[in-house]
Amino acid sequence: MAVNKQQRREKIKLKLRKTIKGSASAPRLSVYRSNSEIYAQLIDDKGGKTLLAVGSVEKTIQSVKVNKSEKAKLVGKMIAEKAVANGITSVVFDRNGFLYHGRIKSLAEGAREGGLKF
Repeated sequence: MAVNKQQRREKIKLKLRKTIKGSASAPRLSVYRSNSEIYAQLIDDKGGKTLLAVGSVEKTIQSVKVNKSEKAKLVGKMIAEKAVANGITSVVFDRNGFLYHGRIKSLAEGAREGGLKF
């Protein structure tokens, strides 16, 4: 039985989600990567709320002409700045079924540089 990319990612995502839980003190940093853009959001799973969200479609990031990996790093730094401003310093990283390399890794490094701990 052939499994396509989306089914493979969904299976990995569900396996990861069993162990990863976000709270108000340490929310889940969830990452979504499309072909052209990347998005990150901080989620409080206990309250069922999205606390913060940042994407590469924001005007401040789109105005900078860099490649996709560097945009991902900027998104990571921006979400870290917003989180620290709201009093959040530690998060649980959720790669959302994507492999930890390339743009996902760049976003994580940017978030760490911005002051988040995970």
